[in-house]
Amino acid sequence: MKKYGRTFHLPISPGATSDDKIMSSLDGLMVEDLVVTEKMDGENTTIHAGGSHARSPDSRYHPSRDWIKAFAAGISPYLAEDERIVGENLYARHSVAYDALPSYFLGFAWIMEDEIQTWDLTLARFGKLGIQPVPTLYRRPYRQGLFNGLAEALDFSRQEGFVARITDSFAETEMPRRVGKYVREGHVQSETHWMKAELIPNRLAET
Repeated sequence: MKKYGRTFHLPISPGATSDDKIMSSLDGLMVEDLVVTEKMDGENTTIHAGGSHARSPDSRYHPSRDWIKAFAAGISPYLAEDERIVGENLYARHSVAYDALPSYFLGFAWIMEDEIQTWDLTLARFGKLGIQPVPTLYRRPYRQGLFNGLAEALDFSRQEGFVARITDSFAETEMPRRVGKYVREGHVQSETHWMKAELIPNRLAET
């Protein structure tokens, strides 16, 4: 089981806690082709050739994982042994309620061996596998004040934050430099962890 690497907080992220890591510099994000996607409030999940697993080492049964296990069963046979799809399992409501999701699983990374693939190839691979990507908020060159502007445009009643990454491929070991997240202040608004609370499913968009 390979765990997806930790995404460091951007320096301006107000949601960083004492246990979180913060990027020491934005140099690794100052590129001509940067993509910023919405940070979805779900459970980080990896789909691989053998099935799926959550990022947390806690692998005990939880009903919110039934849907993703069934979904992964339809994807896994098409994956190579060294291939991983990483995204958010959004079946269970956490702190943000979603009422029009395109799917309960939204992908944001495609990894071959230990290399995170380019964003364009990732979207193409998702398309072949029938995986919906996380929403894109911005794709253009990095510019001064970009992250502050994106943060001001968020609707904190229904958005957790955003994630910025370079569109080129990079090694997983480069994640602390090449990927950064912004999380709203006081993101977790309940003292009861979602896994111990009543399971309330998010809602899919009507088709």
